[in-house]
Amino acid sequence: MMNLLDLTVEYRPCPGARAGAFSDELYKRTGRRTVPYLVDENTGTEMFESNDIIEYLLETYGPSDADSYDRKALWPITLEPFSIGTATAVALVRDMPSAARQSNARPDNEQMKPLEVWGYECSPFVRPVREKLGALCLPHSMVSCARGSVNRDKLWQRTGGKFQVPYLVDPNTGIEMFEGPEIVEYLEKVYTV
Repeated sequence: MMNLLDLTVEYRPCPGARAGAFSDELYKRTGRRTVPYLVDENTGTEMFESNDIIEYLLETYGPSDADSYDRKALWPITLEPFSIGTATAVALVRDMPSAARQSNARPDNEQMKPLEVWGYECSPFVRPVREKLGALCLPHSMVSCARGSVNRDKLWQRTGGKFQVPYLVDPNTGIEMFEGPEIVEYLEKVYTV
């Protein structure tokens, strides 16, 4: 839903919902270690539950005229048995990436400035980068730039006329780079011990 609505979102990974400093932060804030958990600083809203978050995002950031789109077209996202089932199947096939904090992740990763990833959820090139960021417990912002996004033009301008995802911007080191496998290699080199 965040990609459909073209939202830039900061993620604070909690591998397996129980690992890392962000999981501890979530527990102190809510008394639970349940993900996803949304904090919308624009409205002061905080909530658990995927479907509630999806509905909230649609109502808050979606088209003001509900007749301007066909709600039935959202079924792959809003039909929970399908969305949870397919997400679980993919996680199992991919050997549960980000289910645990990577054992050699730097202990200070959660204190890093959020990295910026330009891409979109359904890209097979972005997924391994997001999984690595999660396993390393690195905070990161996902700048949605799916087809039709105004962020595509911004990325094009930022990179001197090139559009390719994923694109990583690391404010901790000043590095900006393309290529999913190279980004994963970079993260492994810089954010592990």
